[in-house]
Amino acid sequence: MRVPERPPTNALFSYGFRPFFLAAAGWASIAIGLWLAMVLGFLRLPTRFDPVDWHIHEMLFGVVLAAVAGFLLTAIASWTGRRPVSGRPLALLLMLWALGRLACLVSAQLPLWFTAVADLSFPVALLAVVAREIVGGRNWRNLPIMAPIAVFITADLLMHLEVADVALPGGLGWRLGLVAALQLISVVGGRIIPSFTRNWLVERGHTRLPAPHGPVDAMAIGALHAALLLWAIVPGLRAGGLILILAAAINVWRLSRWVGRATVNEPLLFILHVGYAWMAIGVALLGFSVAGVSIPIASALHALTVGAIGTMLLAVMIRVSLGHTGRTLSANRPSIVIFLLINAAALVRVAASWSATGTTTFILVSGLCWIAAFGLFEVQYGPVLMAPRITPK
Repeated sequence: MRVPERPPTNALFSYGFRPFFLAAAGWASIAIGLWLAMVLGFLRLPTRFDPVDWHIHEMLFGVVLAAVAGFLLTAIASWTGRRPVSGRPLALLLMLWALGRLACLVSAQLPLWFTAVADLSFPVALLAVVAREIVGGRNWRNLPIMAPIAVFITADLLMHLEVADVALPGGLGWRLGLVAALQLISVVGGRIIPSFTRNWLVERGHTRLPAPHGPVDAMAIGALHAALLLWAIVPGLRAGGLILILAAAINVWRLSRWVGRATVNEPLLFILHVGYAWMAIGVALLGFSVAGVSIPIASALHALTVGAIGTMLLAVMIRVSLGHTGRTLSANRPSIVIFLLINAAALVRVAASWSATGTTTFILVSGLCWIAAFGLFEVQYGPVLMAPRITPK
C-alpha cells in the first residue's frame, strides 16, 4: 500500500527518497572527484583517515547509507501504512548525515571523539527512526531490516576505533560495512527484482514468470550471508574462499529463476538483474582470490562495490524517483546512459587490477565514468526530486 504524499510546502522534504537520493548521488560524484585528485597527487585532505580508508569510508557510510536511508524511509511508509517521515525530522536526519561527512573530511582538525560522534549520529538516528516506524506500525515482518543498519553502525565505529589505534583486526570495519550493503542487496533485491519482473511480464501476457520465493532463495541468502561474514572476520581463510564460491553459485541459480533475459527490452527492469549478477560475480571473484587463485582481490572488491552496489543504487534510485513522483516506469535515454556509464566504470575498474602498466589511467577512466553516471542522475532527476508529485491525466 502506498501512502499518498501530503501536500507539502517543500516537496524536497516530503519523502525520504527525495533529499537522500540527491545527497547520495551528489556525494558519490564529489567524493570520487576528491579521491581522484588524491590519486593524482593534486590534493591532500585534512582527515585522520589515510586516503584509501577515507575513500572506502565515504563510499560505504556516506553514499551507500544515504541511499539506504532514502529507500527505507520511503518503503517503510508503504509497509506500515503510516505517514512518511517528512519535514523537520527528515531535514534533521539530512543535517546529521552532512555533519558526518564534514567531520570525517576535516577530522585531523577535530578531536577523535567528536568526529566519531558526529559521524555515528546519523546511522544511530536512522536506526531509531526505522525502529519507531516499524514498531509503531506493528510491521513485525520487516523488523529484521534493522539488522543491516546495526551492522553499518558497528562497522563505522570500528573504522573510527582503528583510526584511534585501538588494537583491532585490520580492515574489519570496512569489510563489515561492505557485508551489510551486500546483505541488503540480497534481501531487498530478492524481494523487488522478481516482484517487479513478474508484474511487468504479466502485463505483457508472458507465461514464464519468476519462481516464487522458496527454499532456493533461503539457501542463497543463508549461504551468502554466512560466507561474507566469515570472510569479514577471517579474510585469509582459504576454506572461506570455497564457501564464497559456493554462495556465488547458489545466487547465480537464484538469479536464473527470475527470468531476467525476458526483460532486456525494459532497461529500467533489466538493470536490476545486472546489478544482482555483479554481486554474484564479485563474490565468486572474491572466493577465488581468497582460495589462492591468481585473481587480484581489488578486482573482486570493485566488482562488488562499483559493479553491484553502484549499479543497484542507481537502478533503485531511478525507479523509486519515477514511481513515487507519478511518472512512467520506463528508462529514458539519459537513464540508459547512466546505466551504461556505471557498468563501464565497473568493467574498467575491475580490469585496472589486472593491468601491469597504466593502472592509474584505468582508475581515472573508471572514476570519471562513475562521476558522470551519478552526476547525470543529479542533472536528470534533481528537478524531479525537488518538484511535487504529478498526477497522471
